[in-house]
Amino acid sequence: MKTLLRLLLKSQHQRNRSGPAQTEKGMTLVELLVGAIMAFLIITPMLGFVVDMLNTDRREQVKSNTEQDVQAAVDFIAQDLSQAIYIYDNKAINGANGIRSMLPESGNVNRIPILVFWKRQQIEKSVPINPNVAARPNTCTAADCNDAYVLSLVAYYQFKDNDVTWCQPLGNDCPTRIARYEIRDGVKNPSTLAYYPDAETTTGQRKDPAFNANFDISKPTVNVTTGTVFKNPEVLVNYIDHSPIDPPSQAPTGAQCQTLLGVTPPPAPATFNASDLLITDTSSSAHSFYACVDTSKNIARVTIRGNSLRRLQPNDTAYSPNKSAYFPTATVQVQGLGAVGK
Repeated sequence: MKTLLRLLLKSQHQRNRSGPAQTEKGMTLVELLVGAIMAFLIITPMLGFVVDMLNTDRREQVKSNTEQDVQAAVDFIAQDLSQAIYIYDNKAINGANGIRSMLPESGNVNRIPILVFWKRQQIEKSVPINPNVAARPNTCTAADCNDAYVLSLVAYYQFKDNDVTWCQPLGNDCPTRIARYEIRDGVKNPSTLAYYPDAETTTGQRKDPAFNANFDISKPTVNVTTGTVFKNPEVLVNYIDHSPIDPPSQAPTGAQCQTLLGVTPPPAPATFNASDLLITDTSSSAHSFYACVDTSKNIARVTIRGNSLRRLQPNDTAYSPNKSAYFPTATVQVQGLGAVGK
């Protein structure tokens, strides 16, 4: 037994001594350099491809957002216009006897009224059914009050300035924007036709300070507003194109408005000027927000052109035919409730 144990131990000892020590080899510097170069050659094109895909996706997203914004603005204006009872044409706004001096920002050349009209504004549950009961406009409920309809002057403007709030990313060529003013009459007592006192009305039921109580819709260019204390406008949409239309021959004209609206000139001796139909910013060649208006038929056709490139970058954002996909355009034609006297 001892002899067998001795032989096993001796055999194991010889086996451990007979084999040379194994060593593990690492990568050489040349191999590391070759591997790094190969990784660079493979990863760099892939990285460029990924970056290009991300930029393309961002551009498409911005284009989509701009298209949606422009379409939403057109839809909002169309809904507003559908309640119009009188729409001012270019002559009525900017002519010798026009209403421009009575509108907001009358002395500001960078804030241009494009679409101005009167509409009937509904004020819900604001007129007591029986004026002798205790209910007043500010305490009205559906059970004891009716809705009221008041006159409201709506004006859509194109604003051109360098306000950093609306000029992102920062740059010299800021986009323009569309803003909306509304000047509304207040609720009157149907028995006395006098305005309810402030103590009996809410803010939304009172006459705006700029509303002229002497206004008569049968004389739409007289006493349009008080000319002061206008409320701040609400911005409808930003990133409206600021660059010149290309080619210039694509600029809108009064003759085009006449054709689009189907206007027939009146017989002599009445005068007719097609340029009276077109309302646009005449100080600019952009024509990115303009309206064709036929007051006699109470019809307006509105066109808006956005600029999605300006959302992406501050430079190289001017319109050109080969970039037209980045300048979505929307148009709507609406006839109001009815012309004055009809």
